[in-house]
Amino acid sequence: MSPNMNSTLRIFATLLSISATSLVLAADYPTPTEGDFTIRDFKFQSGETLPELRIHYRTLGKPEKDAQGKTTNAVLIMHGTTGSGAQFIRPEFAGELFGKDQPLEATKFFIVLPDGIGHGKSSKPSDGMHAKFPHCGYLDMVEAQYRLLTEGLGVNHARLVMGTSMGGMHTWLWGELHPDFMDALMPLASLPTQISGRNRAWRRMVIDAIRNDPAWDGGEYPAGAGQPPSLRTAAEMLWFMSSNPVLRQKDAPSLAKTDEVLDKFVEQIVKTDDANDVLYALEASHDYDPGPNLAKIQAQLLAINSADDLINPPELGILEREIKRVPHGRAVVISMSDKTRGHGSHTIANLWKDQLLELLKETEPSH
Repeated sequence: MSPNMNSTLRIFATLLSISATSLVLAADYPTPTEGDFTIRDFKFQSGETLPELRIHYRTLGKPEKDAQGKTTNAVLIMHGTTGSGAQFIRPEFAGELFGKDQPLEATKFFIVLPDGIGHGKSSKPSDGMHAKFPHCGYLDMVEAQYRLLTEGLGVNHARLVMGTSMGGMHTWLWGELHPDFMDALMPLASLPTQISGRNRAWRRMVIDAIRNDPAWDGGEYPAGAGQPPSLRTAAEMLWFMSSNPVLRQKDAPSLAKTDEVLDKFVEQIVKTDDANDVLYALEASHDYDPGPNLAKIQAQLLAINSADDLINPPELGILEREIKRVPHGRAVVISMSDKTRGHGSHTIANLWKDQLLELLKETEPSH
């Protein structure tokens, strides 16, 4: 869940990655290679330390370096709240971007898809620490991603850093924290401002529902006893926020059909997610505040949102206002159509891949 509840939502992660493996086999790009990078004694912004932080990742392609030893073809793609790198291995995303003659052809680029802290197969509360897991923020996630690339994969420069929803927010932070590291930045389905207003409110609703749920029991609900009922509330809110009203009405045109569709979605989330992991994923956005440092972003940045995104609604005017403070920034808001999917439009690559291609051409390094 996150502004990035990517189909960024687990909408993003859960439904998106269910048949990821089988989808890859039929695609014209290589099957991702998976691995784990362990960071010893990782210190969180909270002051807490984890003796071993595991960051899981997927890669496609091979890194290349120029005569000076600078990595020339690395692409970092970051997922949304409650998602994982697996969510990108599907026809709507990888099938539009990673194949032959496509914008991020895997035979030419070295594509890195990490699982953020607390997500996917990376270290997370449900591994055993439950609510004793260190309190994590977006700054911690970006630091772990940076160390994965530089220390784990030997990448010292990125051709492109991009992400969806929460990953989009991470992209803004990457540009500020490591301004010389990349040629281009492309945040999708995100805003360069602190989580506030309705976006903060719906997150608080889920956070409060879990923390005030007697069955949550301070995070120590017994394994095998089923998830706390509040996880259902979280899933329902995700369904509500992740798409646009027109599509939801089309898919659920009656009272009975709405209940059926919602129940099916919720059951999938409850089966695959964990209340502590969801709680931590939502609370992690507490330190996201790129606004004060937007002028530090030096790489060319293209922000892409969709007009029917309930999490980042264009009528707020935030993106249009703040993009002016990015030295080499521009923004595109995709008009609502029968092809957009609300917040989840960020994973429908054919909606914006022409813009990505243009960004790559504009930032092609001169030799």
